[in-house]
Order: sequence, then structure tokens, then C-alpha cells
Amino acid sequence: MKIVRNHHRVLIQGITGKQGTFWTERMQDYGTQVVGGVNPKKAGTVHCGVPVHASAKDAMQANGGFDASVLFIPPLGVKAAALDAIEAGAKYLCILTEHVPVRDVMYVMAAAEHDAHVTDPNTAGSVTVGECFVGFMPAFNERIFRKGLIGVISRSGSLGTLMCQNITAAGFGQSAFIGIGGDPIIGTTTEDALRALDEFDGTDAVVIVGEIGGSMEELAAEYAAEMDKPVFAFIAGGAAPKGKKMGHAGAIVMGDTGTYKSKKEAFEEAGVTVLDTPSQIGAALTERLG
Repeated sequence: MKIVRNHHRVLIQGITGKQGTFWTERMQDYGTQVVGGVNPKKAGTVHCGVPVHASAKDAMQANGGFDASVLFIPPLGVKAAALDAIEAGAKYLCILTEHVPVRDVMYVMAAAEHDAHVTDPNTAGSVTVGECFVGFMPAFNERIFRKGLIGVISRSGSLGTLMCQNITAAGFGQSAFIGIGGDPIIGTTTEDALRALDEFDGTDAVVIVGEIGGSMEELAAEYAAEMDKPVFAFIAGGAAPKGKKMGHAGAIVMGDTGTYKSKKEAFEEAGVTVLDTPSQIGAALTERLG
């Protein structure tokens, strides 16, 4: 389960907080099937029209349980909340929090390895256009998201939003958006997301919004070379000086590893159309798809 659909049952951990409340209501309005929330201090109450439980384990035992959990949890509470959801039997975790301690992230990934798919940390969430979304992407804004045939992957929520807006403005639309997060250690890689969209019905092409730092784009390029669907990519940080972190914790270049040049060359060798700016996506899609 790498892409949440509208038949999946969603739990919100941290539902009663300001951000949890606001985005739960937006998710519900869009079509996400939110079935409950978690806040140990408010267990037994109703919030956003759904029951609040003391734990994810309690939520799993109530009213048919849940498939996916979205975490609006402070950094130092993420490990306990994520383990609670994994042990309860969640198949998908969307961890929105940034600044989660690295050792906590590693612990969560090890616990989830065979049981749950994790998108985290520091992700903006994901959107299955016209069906549902999890996280805080503006799926409800028709100038940004419109049902279509283009899958989008992004390490950055803001750049991903910009790319989707440019796709829509050019007369195209999206099948799904997957935000993978920008921290050094994350649960979903660019290649993971690319594979998911390659297999996702109704996706005719995929757009990758990458960044300098790490090797995820290079590894994704190896898979892209085998795809029948056209792939497009924009790589942020082309003008960044070596050794400097640019925005995300994972966007740091060490020596020749993770450079703009290495990523661009890997994509071009794989037959991926590399864009200089996100604004070029409309013309590129028109040229390849008509």
C-alpha cells in the first residue's frame, strides 16, 4: 500500500491539535475516509465527527480498525506514536513532522520494515487526485490539482505544489502526488515512488522534483531507464555551492556525490527529460504527450 485510496480507512494521530484539526477537516471534505483520531488525554470524546482514542491499538479494535495513519505529532513524540501504529497493524504511515531525531527515525524504519509502508519524515503528504489526500497538500485547490494522467514525486512540498500548479496551468492534470520528505533518512525513496506511479492505473507520465544531495535521483534513474512511460525531472539546487545544505536536511553535497551534475547526467542517460525550471513542464509535456 504505497498510494492511499478513498476506500482506505485513515487514523489521525494528534487529531485535536490546531494543525491536526484544520487538516483533518480538509481531508474529510476532499473525500478521505477518516475513521478516528488519537489523543490519550481526550480519549472517549468526539472530534471532527470521529471518535478519539487513547492509542492506535485501541483505534484498531474499534469499528473496523484503520489502514493508514497520519501523524501530527511533535518530533520527540513521533517514535512512540509511530510504533503504536505499527504494532496496531497499520499498513501505511504518513509522518509529517520534521526535526525527528535520526536514531528515532531509524528505529521506526526497522520496526516497519516488513509490516508497514512509511512516508516520512518531513513529508507534505500525498494526494490521489479526485479521491482523497493525507497530510497538508492543497488537494482541494483546483488551480493546483486537477484530475489527469501525470504522476508527481517531490522531496519538497512547496516545489511539488509549484510543479502541480504548472502542470494544471498547462492544461494537464495529475493522477497522484507523492511527497517523500526531505530528511536524510526517509521511508519512501524516489525510486519507491516512481515504481508506485509506474504501476498506478491512469498514469501516463511521471514528473520528479528532486534536489541536490544523496543518491536517490541517480538510483531512480536506473529504474526510469526501464520504463515505457515518459519521465520528466527538475533538480533543485543547481547553483548551490559544494558542502552547503540547501533547505532540507538531506540536500547536502559531499564531494562529487549528490551533485546537480551527477543527477542530471544520470537522468539524461536514462532518457529522462530534465527541466531547467518548473515552468518548462507544460511545454515538455505537450511535446511528448500532445
